[in-house]
Amino acid sequence: MTQHAAIAAIRSAETIRRIGRVEEVSGSILIARGVEAVVGEFCHILSPDGRPSAGAVVVGFRGARLVLTPFDQLEGISPGSSIEPTGSPMGAPVGPGLLGRVIDAQGRPIDDRGPLTGTTLVPIESRQRSALARKRISEPLSTGIRAIDAAITLGKGQRVGIFAGSGVGKSTVLGMLARGTDADVSVIALVGERAREVKEFIEDSLGDEGLRRAVVVVTTSDEPAIRKVHAVATACRIAEHFRDDAQDVMLLVDSITRVAMAQREIGLAAGEPPTTRGYTPSVFSFIPRILERAGTAAEGSITGIYTVLVEGDDLDEPVADHMRSVLDGHIVLSRALAQRHHYPPIDLLGSKSRVMEDVTDAAHTRLDAELRRIMATYAEVEDLVRIGAYRPGGAADVDRAVQLHEPIARYLAQDRSEVALFDETLAGLAGLLAPGAGGAS
Repeated sequence: MTQHAAIAAIRSAETIRRIGRVEEVSGSILIARGVEAVVGEFCHILSPDGRPSAGAVVVGFRGARLVLTPFDQLEGISPGSSIEPTGSPMGAPVGPGLLGRVIDAQGRPIDDRGPLTGTTLVPIESRQRSALARKRISEPLSTGIRAIDAAITLGKGQRVGIFAGSGVGKSTVLGMLARGTDADVSVIALVGERAREVKEFIEDSLGDEGLRRAVVVVTTSDEPAIRKVHAVATACRIAEHFRDDAQDVMLLVDSITRVAMAQREIGLAAGEPPTTRGYTPSVFSFIPRILERAGTAAEGSITGIYTVLVEGDDLDEPVADHMRSVLDGHIVLSRALAQRHHYPPIDLLGSKSRVMEDVTDAAHTRLDAELRRIMATYAEVEDLVRIGAYRPGGAADVDRAVQLHEPIARYLAQDRSEVALFDETLAGLAGLLAPGAGGAS
């Protein structure tokens, strides 16, 4: 074969295997040379016999060299190890066969129930929808939690954050949401969890009833950063599939803070400059992209609920502050209420749903406003009540707030196994605040 014929044969070949070499491993990144790939492309790191032994994702470039972050542990990788791009980003499994299953960030089952059936593999990134193509949020979403349905009413397609310090009870609240919601499907991303807590959440907080109509995507704290970022993207893609099938989906991400920390680790390793508290610029562009994947469609919706870990209960730390600015509401969990064994420990006065007035009627809105006025009034005189300095008869609104404090606390408290029906929640709130309730005249 002549030289020209050989070149023509190569150019006409359907596939050309492109092999590069690992040149450097530094911290949590790989540097490879001699191969072309695009950002986001998945690559195989090959064993000496030519078989894929690990995976990595392209996150940047340094001149002609690729910067990759590994999907697996790097034991056994050496200078000169072969690396082969796949030509595509990683995919995500979607379909009804996922219901009741627990999968990892790559969509592989980890629940010892055999391989997935009734699923197909699709690109993990979806086409962004126009803002004007989204239907307005106009329907309430029942969560089964009285405190939320009564005073922080959520709408189908809303995005809301649960802000909590460590050990305050967010996992319990998430389990109650997954079991009690009237959404058709729950997609739950447990990102960077302690391995011990994963099974406890699935068996205790979620339970068999919640798992039957849920998909759980899990990455543990010891896994590479790219897996944690990929897990939330996988959960979003699964939720989008169910939404596009005209179903109402509740997407629960625990926690968006660990996702931000993982993205920070990737950004720093790729050479991004650190900003506030070491977070890189890509963190604050990545979070809105994830949040915007929730929302309404012509039919179907994704209601996104994202837990935010606040360091030292500081609601003004960078991730918490950024989340509040891009969410449609926030639910604050109170350590003081948790210490009093009041569950769920939701601080109503510190919480707000920005779409509540769009999904509730005038009567419900009035009840919410009255409940908040009563609770705010009691908060102003609580110290006087506790030291015995309060004397009834000074002001009617203060007397009513003091008289209704305990009944309101009992109404808002709820056992984690209890599911409160939406209509019964509203009827209970109306009865609680009716004239004469709590002994008030």
